[in-house]
Amino acid sequence: MSLWRHRDFLLLWAGESVSQVGIMVSHLALPLLAATVLGATPWEMGLLVAAERGAFLLVGLPAGVLLDRVRRLPVMIGANLVRFVLIGSIPLAWAAGVLTFAQLIVVALLAGVATVFFDVGYQSVLPAVVGRAGLVEGNAKLESTRAAAEAAGPALGGGLVQLVGAAFAVLVDAAGYLVSAAFLSRMRTRETVAPRHPGRSLRAEIAEGLRYVLGHPLLRPIVLCTGTANLFGGVLSAVSVLFLARELGQPAAVVGLVLAAGSAAGVLAAVTASRWIRLLGQGRTLVAALLVTGPLSLALPLATAGAGIAWFALGMAAIAYGGVVYNVAQVSFRQSVTPDHLLGRMNASVRFLVWGTIPFGGLLGGALGELIGLRATLVVTAAGMILCPVWLLASPLRRLRDLPAAAAQA
Repeated sequence: MSLWRHRDFLLLWAGESVSQVGIMVSHLALPLLAATVLGATPWEMGLLVAAERGAFLLVGLPAGVLLDRVRRLPVMIGANLVRFVLIGSIPLAWAAGVLTFAQLIVVALLAGVATVFFDVGYQSVLPAVVGRAGLVEGNAKLESTRAAAEAAGPALGGGLVQLVGAAFAVLVDAAGYLVSAAFLSRMRTRETVAPRHPGRSLRAEIAEGLRYVLGHPLLRPIVLCTGTANLFGGVLSAVSVLFLARELGQPAAVVGLVLAAGSAAGVLAAVTASRWIRLLGQGRTLVAALLVTGPLSLALPLATAGAGIAWFALGMAAIAYGGVVYNVAQVSFRQSVTPDHLLGRMNASVRFLVWGTIPFGGLLGGALGELIGLRATLVVTAAGMILCPVWLLASPLRRLRDLPAAAAQA
């Protein structure tokens, strides 16, 4: 059955999509709030990126164990409600005249903890919703709306910041979490919970998930490649808004449009990812997606005010297109080869390892922005994006067309 007629998948898709739009609005509104209203420095902007992603380092691994022990949908609904309250506190504090940079850091960190449980939960529940045969189509559809949110969110966020201010623009994010919880609460999928093994500690179950991921000859290079790309993605996140708003002197609406124009390529990537996988196979698609698009990130530091800002949009578009095609292939593969009782721990272990590099990338970007300047930091970002596929080229993946069969042999 086509997933277009699959009720529970459509509800999951709608809930995740609404949530993603809100997230992308906040990803622009919070840095703009910090940079233009609270006067944040490049180092403080790096701290904000680190706080947003640091939760995966703090609770990512135990979250995977806990999500393998319980039904995942109720946890996802609860995570949305927590994020609604946290993000909603920002405009309230602003209206009361008590908003500080410290509150932004605390909200970003705690909301990040809730995001860990939601993110690991939805990737782990997807096989129960669509079955193994529907994973590529399901992930392609989920990636398409995530990419669309990345494209529309900054433009929407920039316009909202221009109209009502950055503090109140994050209300869209808070409302998105509430709507997402409502969609998920209507799902009827029956989840099976693996029986507990008495006497097994939390540490032992965390170790089992890490051993599965790091001991797998095909998962390991995927994790190393993704972690490297995310490290330099964190560097880019720390300096991109500052570069556009301060160094190039662009208003909030233009910053949002530039980031949206780049991210629009992600929508095209999600639509075409399944075709690339059918044509090249999952293995070759993993390698080619980043190998071909990575060099185009050198356009980022070429950007100037005026028409020259198109170079920045081109670099962002290349990163978005390659990243989305790569993600559809590698996420579907991971879900295909992992036993049900390990899905939560596998996804959490991968998230811990690959998203755990983003906070360090944010801190590195902030430090480099202070030391060598914003434009030179973009050159470092481009170099990292070009080099990250080396992990795949040095692995058996470069010779494989279809990953699940090869993984079964491994």
